[in-house]
Amino acid sequence: MELDLSPKLPKKVYGGDGGSYFAWCPEELPMLKQGNIGAAKLALEKHGFAIPRYSDSSKVAYVLQGSGTAGIVLPEQEEKVIAIKQGDSIALPFGVVTWWFNNEDAELVILFLGETHKGHKAGQFTEFYLTGSNGIFTGFSTEFVSRAWDLDENTVKKLVGSQTGNGIVKLDASVKMPQPKKEHRDGFVLNCLEAPLDVDIKDGGRVVVLNTKNLPLVGEVGFGADLVRIDGHSMCSPGFSCDSALQVTYIVGGSGRVQVVGADGKRVLETHIKAGSLFIVPRFFVVSKIADSDGMSWFSIVTTPDPIFTHLAGKTSVWKALSPEVLQAAFNVAPEVEKSFRSKRTSDAIFFPPSN
Repeated sequence: MELDLSPKLPKKVYGGDGGSYFAWCPEELPMLKQGNIGAAKLALEKHGFAIPRYSDSSKVAYVLQGSGTAGIVLPEQEEKVIAIKQGDSIALPFGVVTWWFNNEDAELVILFLGETHKGHKAGQFTEFYLTGSNGIFTGFSTEFVSRAWDLDENTVKKLVGSQTGNGIVKLDASVKMPQPKKEHRDGFVLNCLEAPLDVDIKDGGRVVVLNTKNLPLVGEVGFGADLVRIDGHSMCSPGFSCDSALQVTYIVGGSGRVQVVGADGKRVLETHIKAGSLFIVPRFFVVSKIADSDGMSWFSIVTTPDPIFTHLAGKTSVWKALSPEVLQAAFNVAPEVEKSFRSKRTSDAIFFPPSN
């Protein structure tokens, strides 16, 4: 069976004046279903309000552009009201109730990547809305809701039936939303554009990795994430995840070329990628990217909390670990060729600037 790894753009699921919700479809990107991965985007216009909801999947949210406010309620805890901005990452474990609001002129766009192995549909998030025309309580009888909330039936009908919007609504400018609290960001949000760099290669690239140290809730979502930025014409070293993890990559900005090689030395993907597209690298497949002149950045999740990568170029690559005799025999080359090969790429970088 041929693997279709070509990058894809999301499709609009629903929306209106307040904004839109987009998702990548498993039918168009089969690796989503095969890898039990979900991917979606929320775009809110000014005064757009994504009403409270929860999901059947754990996720990481990444703010692609704009700024706004998020409300987060962990099970049996108080609401956290958080100011969010471009570059923010938020880990969202199972059972978390969230809402999102944009009070700025610029559009607020948030990416969601996560696992669906416990979800209702492989490769797709299922959202459960607390209010609105498709809210949970529209399905219960008035009697049940009345007894649950200890309210008379007329009040229940007003509460359940007044919000006719679906998922996203546009609020009147006079509506006052709760003000974010600075201390609520602690432990919930990491800004990948401001955080200390885990990798910093001059004229090459930079990486910020989300882990349990800088974002504790990552441990609860069960997978890792990172933001990678490479400079113009720089290369990301060929490498693979050696702990059977999938790599799910969203191109945040810029553009470039990508190649993926699988079993039997078969190149399974060679394409030009640009901002807004998403692609998935299967387990153990080797991937490499080269940026165009404007550079390239991407946000990824790897389906294990502590991913381990093997790189096939650079000082720390597997080639430097193998003995000269093994390399000569494996490549079937003379010692001088092997020596020349070993002498190159003596840095431990995983990003290679363009050659002078």
